[in-house]
Amino acid sequence: MKVLVINGPNLNLLGQREPSVYGNTGLGRLVDMLKDHGSEMGILVDHLQSNSEGDIIDALHNAMGRYDGVILNAGAYTHYSYAIRDAVAAVKLPVIEVHISNIYAREEFRRHSVIAPVCIGQISGLGIEGYLLALDYFARYFEKKS
Repeated sequence: MKVLVINGPNLNLLGQREPSVYGNTGLGRLVDMLKDHGSEMGILVDHLQSNSEGDIIDALHNAMGRYDGVILNAGAYTHYSYAIRDAVAAVKLPVIEVHISNIYAREEFRRHSVIAPVCIGQISGLGIEGYLLALDYFARYFEKKS
């Protein structure tokens, strides 16, 4: 089983950017944690971070036939990128939307996701633990599918 984790804009600054909101764990450490956690469950985890909408769309397209599922934190694109939403719908892969902060307890513009309706689920507000929970869910999801 293979899962692609995609992190969008500004997530390359994890651990530095607004630690009171996003925590102190850097992106490199998060990726290591995900790979280790996935390995324990027999899931290969790959990662991409991009600040560019087109790169995220290309990664979703390229995931078809190569990955069993996607964990997506689209960052600010969550709230307005219909192009990423359409890519998620088009690839027909199970996608879990993850947000480190509770987007529903923040500014009004952050409280709506255009991507969530085409995902199998959303995890919001549980810090980086949300990514690990998404992997846990995929382990059970793939087991049921086989």
